[in-house]
Amino acid sequence: MNAPTPAIVTRNAARPLPRWALLLLCLAYVVPGFVGRGPWKNADVTAFGYMLELASGHTPWLKPLLGGVPPETDGLLPYWLGAWAIRITPDGLMAPEMAARLPFMSLLALTLAATWYGVYYLARSPGAQPVAFAFGGEAKPLDYARAIADGALLALIACLGLAQLSHEATGYLVQLACAALIFFAVATLPYRTVVPAVALVAGMMGLTLAGAPTFAALLGGGCIALVALAPPGPADPTHRPDRRLHWVAALAAITLLAAAVAWQLDLWRWRLLDAATEGKEFRSLIRLLLWFGWPAWPMATWTLWRWRKQLFDRRLHRHLWLPLWFLLVSVSATFTTQPADRALLVGLPAIATLAAFALPTFRRSMAALIDWFTLLFFSASALAIWVIWLAMQTGVPAKPAANVAKLAPGFTPEFSWLALAVALAASAAWCRLVWWRAARNRAAIWKSLVLPASGAALGWLLLTTLWLPLLDYARSYAPQAHKLAAALVPHPGCVQMVGLSRAQVAALQYHARLRLQPASPANHCPWLIADNNAWPAPANLVNPDHWKRQATIGRPTDKNEFILLFRRTASPD
Repeated sequence: MNAPTPAIVTRNAARPLPRWALLLLCLAYVVPGFVGRGPWKNADVTAFGYMLELASGHTPWLKPLLGGVPPETDGLLPYWLGAWAIRITPDGLMAPEMAARLPFMSLLALTLAATWYGVYYLARSPGAQPVAFAFGGEAKPLDYARAIADGALLALIACLGLAQLSHEATGYLVQLACAALIFFAVATLPYRTVVPAVALVAGMMGLTLAGAPTFAALLGGGCIALVALAPPGPADPTHRPDRRLHWVAALAAITLLAAAVAWQLDLWRWRLLDAATEGKEFRSLIRLLLWFGWPAWPMATWTLWRWRKQLFDRRLHRHLWLPLWFLLVSVSATFTTQPADRALLVGLPAIATLAAFALPTFRRSMAALIDWFTLLFFSASALAIWVIWLAMQTGVPAKPAANVAKLAPGFTPEFSWLALAVALAASAAWCRLVWWRAARNRAAIWKSLVLPASGAALGWLLLTTLWLPLLDYARSYAPQAHKLAAALVPHPGCVQMVGLSRAQVAALQYHARLRLQPASPANHCPWLIADNNAWPAPANLVNPDHWKRQATIGRPTDKNEFILLFRRTASPD
């Protein structure tokens, strides 16, 4: 006997979110953060540096180098995407960094779409259906599936950890999109054939080529077990044994193919941390887990509790076990690999999926608690952003203006009518949404996630419009690079470097238009740049007696990061 479902949804509660509103919300979330800014430290500018080197033909496509150093991550697909975008964009149409971001903007949109459609098909599973009422009036299956999918997409946008990392042109966004494709493919395969097959191949191969072959293998193995062991219901098209067997074979073949490609390209690496020497601080990981998936993770936890009978039923319900497996793999990687937040990013669609299935089980008091907390938190955050922007522009209030001047010395505020108009429109839309939610609009099951998702989008949009010049100044190497370029008179043909990070090399080559070369005794470059932590340099690379310090150039927003500029005083031996 199957465990009873805890979902109770009326026909009126399963009405879908208006398509125009959902698309407008996605547009307001995807575009800001990609447009109008420079490359930010550290992963963003490093990836852009490799893309620019590839697009300029300065390094081989299969073994890219930046300042003579290979990438820190093994996957080359992200660098290829950015480099191809730069090369095919007509000269003068847009800046190279904007051209490189276009594929990644599409990948974020693909992530949102794959999550929506994946949850839509999971919600159509027999085990996910709500309770049938004795006298009718329960939600229709397709309407219920659309409402749950809307809730999942809102939960994903609401996750605080998604905002910054999903707007960086790095391999981690490629991994997120490819994992979402795999999730969509396995969720869809009972109902479609061609589309999930294409998505599965693209997701598995993309995840492998993005430097995460172990992730791909683990996800593929879990999906094989789920498809093979989950008994289909009578309404499930996979009740034919031959179809299920074909999909199990296809999943196994694609997983093995991805593993073979990783082996051929030498992408397999031992990346687990040594607990004795590199173990992570447990409290910091817990804090990361708490805020990164907020507010979706409390709802996901509630789902696991309310659906616990289905979770441990003899039937493996796909709508619970598929996102749970993706989440377990992601959290395991968070505890055992670096960087932790990038590993957890891949699990956000799964957290959002589990959160969506909490919606049919909510009591009115719990929904009201979420609404009030969200309203207060995001309204206060938006007000703070506006106040600090006003202080930057006018000097009033004086204390926020003084804090900005202290934290970002040398920053000159910029005013943009376009940014102001967009921010005003977004703030007005938030006020209108709060008014709508405060009215008696309580029927739709996705209502509890409208304010969290819209508040997250509002905060991100305000930061990337009103605060964009300040964020660019604080998170970019451009101010430091421009000061360095001004100190290099006359402009050299080449510059030696010692101890610079990949991010510093990429930023100096782009912003200061330098050609940096690793330091060596045989190098005749007239100038030398060194990181302050790498000086004095090893004697086998640089003879300090042959160089005179010309300048010490720091980053305005980092008191501990300096670049030392030296000029040659004697020829190499």
